[in-house]
Amino acid sequence: MNSPTSPSVQRVVQSDICIVGNGAIAKTAALGFAQAGQSVTLLCPPSPSASATPASPPVQASWDVRVYALNHTAHNLLSSLKVWGALDAARVAPVDAMLVNGDGGQPGGLAFDAYGAHTGTLAWIVEDRNLNQALDAALRFASNVTTVSGRAIGLLRTADDVTVRLEDGSAIRAELVVGADGADSWVRGQCDIGMDYRSYGQHAIVANFHCEKPHHGAAQQWFTGAEGVVALLPLPGDLVSLVWSAPEPLADALRAQGAQQLAERLAVFAQEKLGKLTPVQPEMVRGFPLRLMRPHAMVAQRVALVGDAAHVVHPLAGHGMNLGFADVEQLVRTVNEREPHRGLGDERVLARYGRARKEDVLLMQLATDGLDRLFGTDLEPLRVVRNFGLNLLDKLPGLKRRLISHALGK
Repeated sequence: MNSPTSPSVQRVVQSDICIVGNGAIAKTAALGFAQAGQSVTLLCPPSPSASATPASPPVQASWDVRVYALNHTAHNLLSSLKVWGALDAARVAPVDAMLVNGDGGQPGGLAFDAYGAHTGTLAWIVEDRNLNQALDAALRFASNVTTVSGRAIGLLRTADDVTVRLEDGSAIRAELVVGADGADSWVRGQCDIGMDYRSYGQHAIVANFHCEKPHHGAAQQWFTGAEGVVALLPLPGDLVSLVWSAPEPLADALRAQGAQQLAERLAVFAQEKLGKLTPVQPEMVRGFPLRLMRPHAMVAQRVALVGDAAHVVHPLAGHGMNLGFADVEQLVRTVNEREPHRGLGDERVLARYGRARKEDVLLMQLATDGLDRLFGTDLEPLRVVRNFGLNLLDKLPGLKRRLISHALGK
């Protein structure tokens, strides 16, 4: 809240909704509310390389190591906002099958495919850069979205509105603030929302490779016990994208060794199905810390949280970004369907949003955390049970269809 010694406000930007954040979820929320007819101020942290600039550079020939497996919820939302058609389609790879391989050298596993799911594709692999450039292009045509670059230093909430005070003395006043500012959300911190936190002691190691054999649009995943979870996702042509959720000591070693040595280590998993792997960019091996974050609420007075600001899950199911898109879709719909006498930041309206998202988010948190615990050990009895469970599930078409339907976001 503002204190008596706060500097005088130099300029006030007035809009229906203020969205704090600079990533894909924040930009999607801005477009969603703008399409619904609200005026939006998108507050981005100051950065010389921020992607929300008036002009975006063309997509480069190199391949982004940060990719997302977007499900049908994300696809439908981005399509409705005219963003999907703005993606560079040549750099988007459909996922036609998902193969979860038995660990410990044991045969068997679990297979999903688009045909069995009665759909055209299971998911789409999209680069972070491609997605953000398409969102930036759409934002340039959104006349009721104002982008402001600045550092927020205060949040003042009243019964009638909410004001975000900026470091330069200016302010943004709105009926509703949406916190889309990531796992370390400033907005969430200003609302004193409690949180359960646990580090997985792992890093997601990401890199891109050429594969010798065709991947046929199949995503491959291996649960390796003590070495974590290895996933190879299809990219266009002969390319695959690695996401290796590795324990921190192993992750440090993988980064230090470089992409060529990483490719050689992957041969034990991928050689049979994908052949020899060759690094696309030998210097491009990145790592991201993995953690579980459960904020105690997704809403507060005149504030709603979306994306990583509202929940952070293990990436082994590839649904962290999809949860964020589902948040945006639900929040925009809930606000748009409110009674005429209720305002955009009405307490009951926001409570409906929180209730609507609670079950989906909790199920994903429990599923990803439970799988990490189950597959994170090398005990032989557990290996046998795990492989038996995968093989059994593969032979239960009804249960498989329910799992696929949930994963697709249908």
